[in-house]
Amino acid sequence: MAEPGLVIVGTGFAGIGMAIKLKEAGYHDFVILEKAAYLGGTWRDNTYPGCACDVPSHMYSYSYELNPGWSRMFAPQAEIWDYLRTCADKYGVTPHIRYNKHVTALEYDDDHRGWSVTTDDGATIRTNAVVSGIGALHIPKFPAIVGRESFAGPSFHSAEWDHSVDLTGKRVAVIGTGASAVQFVPRIAPQARELTVFQRTPPWIHPKPDLTFSPAARRVLRLPGMARALRGGIYWALESRALGFAVHPRLMKPHESLALRHLAAQVPDPDLRRKLTPDYTIGCKRLLVSSDYYPALTRPDVTLVTDGIAEIRPRSIVTTTGEEHEVDVIVYGTGFKVVDALQTQRITGRNGLKLQDAWQDGIEAYLGITASGFPNLFFLLGPNTGLGHHSVVFMIESQVRHVVECLRLLSRTGARAVDVRKDVQDAFNRRLRARLDPLVWNAGGCTSWYLDEHGVNRTIWPGFTFEYWARTRKVRPAAYELIY
Repeated sequence: MAEPGLVIVGTGFAGIGMAIKLKEAGYHDFVILEKAAYLGGTWRDNTYPGCACDVPSHMYSYSYELNPGWSRMFAPQAEIWDYLRTCADKYGVTPHIRYNKHVTALEYDDDHRGWSVTTDDGATIRTNAVVSGIGALHIPKFPAIVGRESFAGPSFHSAEWDHSVDLTGKRVAVIGTGASAVQFVPRIAPQARELTVFQRTPPWIHPKPDLTFSPAARRVLRLPGMARALRGGIYWALESRALGFAVHPRLMKPHESLALRHLAAQVPDPDLRRKLTPDYTIGCKRLLVSSDYYPALTRPDVTLVTDGIAEIRPRSIVTTTGEEHEVDVIVYGTGFKVVDALQTQRITGRNGLKLQDAWQDGIEAYLGITASGFPNLFFLLGPNTGLGHHSVVFMIESQVRHVVECLRLLSRTGARAVDVRKDVQDAFNRRLRARLDPLVWNAGGCTSWYLDEHGVNRTIWPGFTFEYWARTRKVRPAAYELIY
């Protein structure tokens, strides 16, 4: 079999979207390597009860493949996964996918101006270019708690939900109160005999306007232009939230007021409400949406514990106050290794440069897409391209367009590879840091998974999405070194 001209890694929104636009641009010589047996990325892996999008579905989809048939404003996991499979089939992407191919290493060959892609079965593919579409939410993070491995009962991460474990009548502990937990806690609370939620930091939560689309509404959305109009309205409504993120933290006050009113309306007990009231600037951690999480915590069989966890024993969890909670099952809703997702990759670029060495002071890239010293390697949802207010699918489409333009630059010039210039990358990231540092993510000493071990935000784009679209729309040839 002939070696492909390009390799895409991953089959989530990024990988599938990249493949669709490659074919549209006339590039058919590519393969997609997927570590699992099915496509779908995050929306294949996360099957926990209540898993759904927390961005309105008509915006959390490809702009060129609108779906007027979403059942709800915030679609459940199964619908989003089905949408991705439908897109892959419709646009002829499926035949390009090679399943059960976990990429373990990428190595650039200076002599041949290309990449060697190694998979866990020992195979090596040689290619001209690589697009990493692995995203950031795929490596589950477990807390470093003494005795965690000693627990005798079932325990699992929400991203690896063990559906063989029946929670009915069990004493269940949930560790973590992030985006996943606020979705699955209300679903498992009625099943468990007792549910104990261990909270380190309370999240800010807005009400979730999760209306159901009736058959009549879906018929209206199938009329010409209606789904597009709804998407446009959602786009600008979400973009307006960026004022507090991208301009000044003071502009987050209306969002804080909404969250506090929501909390007061749903939690009448003042002591519980105090425990659930954040003490940090809204937006510096991920802002969540839920209308059933707070009511779940007010149930008589649900307990919120805000003391730290000292250790886990075979059949209990002990807090720092010495209180012991006997439990039968532990569910970890503790998020993902976001910053580490790229840094741990075995990637070797020009002249033997290892990615870990290039990023020893922190992960960074030009436009979040290309890293100096790694020609023809493109990151989708790379450093500082995540969002706190909008749909990352919009960002993915902007990045995909930029990658296609880089490939067209190669075609026009006859060059073998493009490598972003180090001075251009450094200048871009200096401007990025200068913009990020005064904003909400660093307000009041806030700590979150957006920040690396040095307290630097390596995750979030500090502006409006239309700004990013404008910056990535065209390739500046002067920003890149052409390698012949």
